[in-house]
Amino acid sequence: MKLTKYEHACFTLEAAGEVLVVDPGSFTDDFVVTDNIAAIVVTHEHADHFNPDKLAAIYAKNPNAVFVSLPAIVDKLPGHKSHAVRPGDKVDIGPFRLRFFGGKHALIHVSLPLIDNLGVLINDTVYYPGDSFTLPNTPVDVLALPVGAPWLKLSETMDFLTAIKPLLVFPTHDAVLSDIGKALPDNLLPAIAEKVGAEYKRIDGLSITV
Repeated sequence: MKLTKYEHACFTLEAAGEVLVVDPGSFTDDFVVTDNIAAIVVTHEHADHFNPDKLAAIYAKNPNAVFVSLPAIVDKLPGHKSHAVRPGDKVDIGPFRLRFFGGKHALIHVSLPLIDNLGVLINDTVYYPGDSFTLPNTPVDVLALPVGAPWLKLSETMDFLTAIKPLLVFPTHDAVLSDIGKALPDNLLPAIAEKVGAEYKRIDGLSITV
């Protein structure tokens, strides 16, 4: 598969000429809509992950794309092909096999209600936890690792990486960080990755094969 990383939490996977888009939200300005998008996965309802305008641009070129998300989010996009999913569900769309984990968004503050959140494992290879540190309890080759958010501490990111033990890990969810802010995880996480046999690699704006 070809993995392409866009700003903030958005990335795509391409297999057999079809594309899966994950979390094309409002903080992602560099995403380019192609005409071969088979499905869109949205992990939760926050605007930096779920942006109706970006979804409308995708559907303008891909009217048959399947929208996959939590039931309450799917209900917000009537008239499109969709799969409402919950943690524990499995869905096959074209060349993509999706498994869902989690349940709740990580706590931001006790004054704010917890919302539902999905982690997704794609083709038993690439895992993204959404806004959480939910463990999939299954082997993961490639981990999309959140490194910048009001709900995380870098120590939690380190512990999560240590628990997953992927082969490759790339930072994501970091549009809220300055260049100096991004340098902090980039300096600290490679050593943690090396300890568990992983490679830490920033791939912003790049495509790699996984």
